[in-house]
Amino acid sequence: MKLLDLKNKSREEVTAALDVQGRDALVERFVSLGLPHKKTEEYHYFDVEKLLEVDYKTLTYTPRTLTESDKIEIVDGVVVAGPRNMRIYSDTCKMIDMEHFDPLYYLGHLLCPNTIKIEIDGDTEVEIEHRFTQSDTLINYRIVLYNQANRHASVYENFVAEDIENTLVLYGYDMHLAQDSTLRVVKLQTMEDKRYSMIASHRVNVTKNAHAILKSFDLGGDHALQLLKVELAEYGHVDAGHLLYLNEDSKRGTVSQIVHRGEHSTSKQIAKNILDGEARGIFDALIRVEHSGKYTKAEQNSKSILLHKKAYMVSKPQLEIYIDDLEASHGSTTGQLDEKQLFYLQSRGISYVEARKILVVAFANTLIEEVKDTRQQERIKNAFEEVFYKAHQ
Repeated sequence: MKLLDLKNKSREEVTAALDVQGRDALVERFVSLGLPHKKTEEYHYFDVEKLLEVDYKTLTYTPRTLTESDKIEIVDGVVVAGPRNMRIYSDTCKMIDMEHFDPLYYLGHLLCPNTIKIEIDGDTEVEIEHRFTQSDTLINYRIVLYNQANRHASVYENFVAEDIENTLVLYGYDMHLAQDSTLRVVKLQTMEDKRYSMIASHRVNVTKNAHAILKSFDLGGDHALQLLKVELAEYGHVDAGHLLYLNEDSKRGTVSQIVHRGEHSTSKQIAKNILDGEARGIFDALIRVEHSGKYTKAEQNSKSILLHKKAYMVSKPQLEIYIDDLEASHGSTTGQLDEKQLFYLQSRGISYVEARKILVVAFANTLIEEVKDTRQQERIKNAFEEVFYKAHQ
């Protein structure tokens, strides 16, 4: 399947090409936005057309009887294992966001008539492991995630790729946070050796008094983009943190929209970006406050360190505000490691590589230490150090 064949097609042609009868509203929305290309605002710095022009193999997604495991295991888009007594099943998604900004959000739903539904009961921690085993393949799946009212749950997400190449993963979440609940989602993704590329398009619906805590730690090389839309109801809150450490010629980052619809909603979005080699980092983030979002508080900031003269950071924090009764701020800085600090550490007998690592880790730690689970925090630190030292051998 070559996704670029869907470019400039009519609704009837897309319906026939994807064999998606009865999903006219989704097809219409996808066609109106158009397949993304280099002039599409959200994909302008990502070279998406190179991924879409490849002729990929496709897979058949047949639900399986799950084996019992202490974590949810998803292999090539199919759930194969999960914790006992957790509700994990295949079903249609009935709460698709028809105002999402990303055309591949709709394409993902069109390619996945049935989604993976996960219902998180009570105050619990869940680990989700995504494993990819197929080369030259389009792996597409979507996950619908629910939690319970007045409960506080955590999801830890990890990605594993076997010795594969030239695969594109198109996946994403539709998260629905119940009233007065907290959902913490921590993603750790190390990519290397050009095994696969990823486009992850998410939607997070934060209802009244609910709190979403979204932390992503993207390390290594290759090409990946996460596109995130968060909607906040009355007194809803989101705390989003993004850490990038990229090397080689990778292109990775976050494109996001945080929409304040309810009164007294609050948001905080912080990005820390460390770029080595010829890497390109992307932070294209919009906070929009609707007319109904009175008394909003919104904070957005991006800080970047360039470790190589060919590294490049795209940082576009943005505010779109339609009312006066609010507090909002945004900013962006890009620079290099402090030469005086490097010299001081070297004068104490520390090697140049180790001195850079100390300063880089100190820069990143403010985000890493926000992960409350010490075991997960240690996993992120170890993954960071492994990628850093491998790039500086």
